[in-house]
Amino acid sequence: MTVATLSDVLRPALAGRYAVAGLVTQGWEDMRAYVVAAEAERVPVILQAGPGCRAHTPLPVLGAMLRHLAERASVPVVIHLDHGRDIGECRAAIDCGFTSLMFDGSRLPLAQNIEATAQVAELAHAAGLSCEGEIGFVGYAEGEASAGTDPDEAGRFARETRVDAMAVSVGNVHLRQDREGRLDEARLRAIEARTGVPLVIHGGSGVPVAQRTALARGSNICKFNIGTELRMAFGQALRAALARDPSRFDRIEILSETHQPLVTATRAVLAALKPEHAP
Repeated sequence: MTVATLSDVLRPALAGRYAVAGLVTQGWEDMRAYVVAAEAERVPVILQAGPGCRAHTPLPVLGAMLRHLAERASVPVVIHLDHGRDIGECRAAIDCGFTSLMFDGSRLPLAQNIEATAQVAELAHAAGLSCEGEIGFVGYAEGEASAGTDPDEAGRFARETRVDAMAVSVGNVHLRQDREGRLDEARLRAIEARTGVPLVIHGGSGVPVAQRTALARGSNICKFNIGTELRMAFGQALRAALARDPSRFDRIEILSETHQPLVTATRAVLAALKPEHAP
């Protein structure tokens, strides 16, 4: 069995100067492709079920699907609740087999965020699992604006919540479709100076690949969340499959043609975060 917690994969990443990809899942096709890609690259992977995915597929079904893949994989696989909204949802995720909880209190005032995140961290740790929290708000492309993480508040947040990983806002944006959103390294270094917790970048698709690689190998960023660019790769493969024969209607046959393109795109994401001298 290779089911892992977030700490299981991020502690070695912090020590070894590399990062692990948190891949945003939407269904069986991408979940399976992500594990195949991780096995090919021989790296751990974090499979994430966010609010959109959970709205489409019930949490117990997602937990069963993800554990099925994780238990048969040849690399460590974390089953991660992304952007958990309240402690009840986090409890439900534990019951459904998730191994990592991300509570998103980034819209709350600092004291309330710390209090709520600490409760989720305590819940996770009591179950032998991991917890990720978020300090500073990561905005959305063509939507809500970001509010950058205050380094002093980040230090307090890490100490008082006892999270295993901390998502920060340093110029990253959710749902960005290009790769031109460079991160604010000065703010990042100030955060690092106040905490030794593994750091997480949400909205990693918008960060240039070269900067992802440099920061994976030269900072405390141990986890990059990647969703948009892989959804785009899936969509392109799906459109190509439909265009090859517009008369087809068997969705299993059509979706099978998205597998290899998605594996290829995922391998590129994973390879960019590996240790410097990894094969």
